[in-house]
Amino acid sequence: MTVLVLAGTREGREIAAGLAARAIPVLASLAGRTRRPLEAGVPLRTGGFGGAQGFRETVAEQGIEAVIDATHPFAEAITERTARICAEDGLPHIILRRPGWQPGPGDDWTRIAREADLAAHVPRGAILFLATGPQRLEAFSGLEGRRVLCRRIDPAPGPFPHENGDWVVSRPPFSVDDETALFSLLGVDVLATKDSGGDEGRAKLDAARALGLKVVLLDRPPLPEGARVVETVEAALNWAENL
Repeated sequence: MTVLVLAGTREGREIAAGLAARAIPVLASLAGRTRRPLEAGVPLRTGGFGGAQGFRETVAEQGIEAVIDATHPFAEAITERTARICAEDGLPHIILRRPGWQPGPGDDWTRIAREADLAAHVPRGAILFLATGPQRLEAFSGLEGRRVLCRRIDPAPGPFPHENGDWVVSRPPFSVDDETALFSLLGVDVLATKDSGGDEGRAKLDAARALGLKVVLLDRPPLPEGARVVETVEAALNWAENL
């Protein structure tokens, strides 16, 4: 039995390494490059599958008998497609979703369901820091009259899509001190981010708390109906061991 792990998160890399350590044949898949490579000895494929047909061809060619989806909580299209194909083809399948972030004492958080809802929570004249990445930036509509700053890893190929906006180019990881200094320097009033969960992106929220900033958190897309979901690496490994 070979398990296909869609390993685009830290948990995905840990699952792939854990399966290999348990002598369970594994193939890890990454949609693109990663600055955190997999453990040595874990077979890896990179690049997308090229759609549903490409996914099915990979499953057949590699002898895949089970799939663990450990992609990012906002990788909605990949998760939906994978769940649908596995259900249609009778392929055992689970989704790992780490728990989302929860506010603590001193936090000023507002949750929104859609990007278009953000403008209602950012006063005109405010400086907004978008820590959501450059994808779907056009969906954050109605932000006229606000200064919009969006963080990205690499220099932008073109101008900023919002009026009175600019890119902030920097590469993670970021510490709480890094984020606090950056937000103070830029005069940020509101932080907007996705509810990705996990420890790796938590620093910006802790910095916002320290500075008394308002945080607007974009809720995760819904999971596919009927899909089996686990929250920990250990639960995913136990599932694979007991197939």
